[in-house]
Amino acid sequence: MDLLDDLKKIEKEAEAELKEVEDLDQLEEMRIKYLGKKGSIQSVFSQMGKIDADQRPVVGKEANILKGKIQSWLGEHKERLEKEAAQKRFEAEKIDVTLPGSEVEAGRSHPLSLVTKELEDIFIGLGFDIAEGPEVESEYYNFEALNIPAHHPARDLQDTLYIDDHYLLRTHTSPVQIRTMEAEEPPVRIIAPGRVYRSDELDASHSPIFHQTEGLVVDKDIAFSDLKGTIELIVEALFGKDRDVRFRPSYFPFTEPSAEVDVSCIVCGGEGCPLCSHTGWLEIMGAGMVHPNVLEMSGYDKDLYSGFAFGVGLDRLALLKYGIDDIRVLYENDKRFLHQF
Repeated sequence: MDLLDDLKKIEKEAEAELKEVEDLDQLEEMRIKYLGKKGSIQSVFSQMGKIDADQRPVVGKEANILKGKIQSWLGEHKERLEKEAAQKRFEAEKIDVTLPGSEVEAGRSHPLSLVTKELEDIFIGLGFDIAEGPEVESEYYNFEALNIPAHHPARDLQDTLYIDDHYLLRTHTSPVQIRTMEAEEPPVRIIAPGRVYRSDELDASHSPIFHQTEGLVVDKDIAFSDLKGTIELIVEALFGKDRDVRFRPSYFPFTEPSAEVDVSCIVCGGEGCPLCSHTGWLEIMGAGMVHPNVLEMSGYDKDLYSGFAFGVGLDRLALLKYGIDDIRVLYENDKRFLHQF
């Protein structure tokens, strides 16, 4: 057994193989092959017990020299490969600062944000305050304090998203009216924009989550004419002077008298088209004089004070104002849609 010849053979093989190594992974495989615990050099060391005692120092010395040589080769080759990899990475990542910069894609305001901001600006200009309330609401504020009796269909599970027997996701922003009247003495002038929830199927005109703005005015000698004048001003500010407004008698438990408010169709101008179901009118809100029971439950003297309230769907306003025909696009986060505004 001539281990010295084996070492010379290992050296030639390693030198030749090193020339073929092109990346760090191959270099690591070569290191394991020659210097690992089961590598070629270690194999020589493991066979030294089978040779004569006087040969062992010679073979051991040569094996250690070869081990150091291969380690040196591998180290030098690794350093060269790392420099080449860094240079390639630099070439791929370098930036030519003389080139024109990439166009920065600017953000856009959502149509719901635009409509909400526009309404807030209108009402702030009229002396109104912006009020807020919790989206998780109690049955008392969502129903009872608004003169909605226990047997009213609005309280059914099929319409309302209940959390437990006493709390629910508010179905309108009207509870903010009650909370405001409990906390403040008249005069009160507020609007309350926010999210509301109904147990509705999602389709082109309905969503289980949508947005409302509730308006409330309470003071001495407030009349229905004040309500009409306010709403006509809102319609003119939002849709222009060409829109006609009409009030239709309606019923809401928390207002008396109550009305639905329509505007002449923004597409056909009142002539009749598919958007307005060929009626020439589009419904935009419900409104009315605050019911005496609501005033009384909020701690106001119903004989001294009166008020009006209205609720307008912000989603519907956005659809009408911007000619959008499907409510779902408001919630899909499609940048192509948002960049139209």
